Amino acid sequence: MAPAHIVSHNPATVHPPAGGYCMGLELKQHRRLLFISGQVPERPDGTVPEGFEAQCEQAWRNVKEVLASAGLGVEHLVKVNTFLTDRAQLVTNRTIRRAALGDHQPALTVIVAETVNGKWLLEIEAIAAE
Repeated sequence: MAPAHIVSHNPATVHPPAGGYCMGLELKQHRRLLFISGQVPERPDGTVPEGFEAQCEQAWRNVKEVLASAGLGVEHLVKVNTFLTDRAQLVTNRTIRRAALGDHQPALTVIVAETVNGKWLLEIEAIAAE
């Protein structure tokens, strides 16, 4: 569950989101913001897992590690941008994202684009607030 100062906005006048996110998040107050650079699917030793599912799980682990280093969790995420290299990855990405976030639904954008390193099948960047 999101902290009380993070309020979801899903107006009935906008088509409802499908995929575990909200249309907008309001920060009523915050003490700090954490901007998380694009997290790629590299393990701490620099290796890249094989296959999209393993890479997606690794990228989410990396996001969670950056959050933890700031004393935050996924419930503090207010915006997540995911860059996929293949539109066919959408469903698997959604499933893994939902598992990573639990019931929390940040504002979300998914874009299909090329990554800097051809081995990476995705990249995830985010903003968290406390």
